[in-house]
Amino acid sequence: MSENITEVTDSDFDSEVLRSDRPVLVDFWAEWCVPCHMVSPVVEEIAREHSDRLKAAKLNVDDNPDTARQYGVMSIPTLIVFKDGQEKARVIGARGKEAILREIEPHFAA
Repeated sequence: MSENITEVTDSDFDSEVLRSDRPVLVDFWAEWCVPCHMVSPVVEEIAREHSDRLKAAKLNVDDNPDTARQYGVMSIPTLIVFKDGQEKARVIGARGKEAILREIEPHFAA
C-alpha cells in the first residue's frame, strides 16, 4: 500500500476518517474485485498529488462489512469523500482520474 494511503477498519473508521482534520477520500474495495485493482493506482496518484489537502484511506469491505453497510456501499469500487464527519461526494465504479477528480475536488480544503 502507498505511503499516502491509510488502511482503515471498522474499529478505527471514526477516528481516522470521521474525526480527521482534513477531507478523507475512502476507497471501499475487495481483494477479488478486478475493477478495484484498476482504480487503486488512480487513488494512489490522487493521494500523492493532493496529500497537502486530502487524506486517503482504503477499507476492505470483506474484512470490514459493518462500515460498508453503514454507508450503503453495495457496489465496489466505491469512493467516498468525507469532510467534517459527513459524506460529501460518492463515485461508484471504475472511473478515470479526471472523472473522479471532477466529483471529489470541490470538497478538498482550500
